Amino acid sequence: MKRLMVLVGFMLMVATVLGSAPAPAAAQEPIKIGVIYGLGGAAAPYTKPAVTGHEMAVEEINGKGGVLGRKLQLVVRDDQSKPDVGVREARDLILKEKVNFLTGIIHSGVALAVSEVAKEYKTILLVSIAKTAALTEDKGHRYAFRSTSNTLIEGRAAAILMAQQPFKRYAIAGPDYEYGHRMGEDFVTQLKKLRPDVQIVTEVWPKLGERDFTPHINALLQAKPDMVFSSIWGGDHIAFVKQAKPYGFFGKTQYLAIGQGDLDVVVPLGAEAPEGMWVSSNYTFYHPDSPANRDFVAKYKARTGDLPPSGAAFAYTSTYFLAEAIRKAKSTDTEKVVDALEGLTVETVHGPLTIRAYDHQSNKGQYFGRLKKAPEYPFLIIGDLQYIGGEKTMRTLDEVKALRGQK
Repeated sequence: MKRLMVLVGFMLMVATVLGSAPAPAAAQEPIKIGVIYGLGGAAAPYTKPAVTGHEMAVEEINGKGGVLGRKLQLVVRDDQSKPDVGVREARDLILKEKVNFLTGIIHSGVALAVSEVAKEYKTILLVSIAKTAALTEDKGHRYAFRSTSNTLIEGRAAAILMAQQPFKRYAIAGPDYEYGHRMGEDFVTQLKKLRPDVQIVTEVWPKLGERDFTPHINALLQAKPDMVFSSIWGGDHIAFVKQAKPYGFFGKTQYLAIGQGDLDVVVPLGAEAPEGMWVSSNYTFYHPDSPANRDFVAKYKARTGDLPPSGAAFAYTSTYFLAEAIRKAKSTDTEKVVDALEGLTVETVHGPLTIRAYDHQSNKGQYFGRLKKAPEYPFLIIGDLQYIGGEKTMRTLDEVKALRGQK
């Protein structure tokens, strides 16, 4: 009887200890990340691979035990490239899905709108693709971050490159919304500082999702520019190129397509991509030749059968930035993770990137060059590749403060 009482007492003690012990990692709630993109239209060549990039990063992180012993979980929403839809989806993710963080977004107008939601609910938004400089400059705030470059970084870099060329007559082409206008403005402002002799002979602003570029092609040709600086992107760029080629467009003027050296668009264009066209690119599978990039390329190819486009690299990078910030903060508490993201450096597929503490902007730069044929690939790659780092063209702290009306 005495032995039975001792045994019962021991079992009760064990039950008490186990009951008060922390739950194992598998039983803890996941860290939820809301992912927002326009998944159709002009954005699709970028955003469908982007979702894959997020999934790859999450699977890798979870396979190593997650973050702080908790798994990451993605909740993906389609903003239809419409700011009002983006706002609705962001609110739903925060209020109903109870996500811990928001990331993604390709449309700059959506990014600015969702940024205000993030500010209202004190939820971190780490933008992975959208480029308007306003997000981290004049409209920046404590909860808005970006892990890629922006229109100012890219526009200034393009101006530095073009200022070295003999072109004097420029035309500007871009989608008629925040990104297109901001990119054009940032490029022209810097170009005129470096080359006061240049002229802007015309501007064309097709709507995002335009199907018939004929009027815009004719307007550009009639202006007889030496160089067209274009921020037309994604599916729209593919359509523009296909419609412009029968006019002999690319033999009559030079053309710099910002971001359109990416596989997201050169692969769908295939042999129709104009050889010799000036491009910039957000990511290349062949540079940098680093362990991180080689590993990413191998894993993406094993998963999909394809080489990774920039959309996948954008997303993969932003996911790892969030994971590293949570680890550094040792918490999912928003304020602690904000502090951890500020000044955080992560070794990425692009090389080491840092999110600056005072404006939450990454120092990610851009690749520039001209499209050329490569016998080993059924698509064109970038020749004479050069990388202009973001730290060379970013605004200074004083410039950012002035934009925000701060001293």
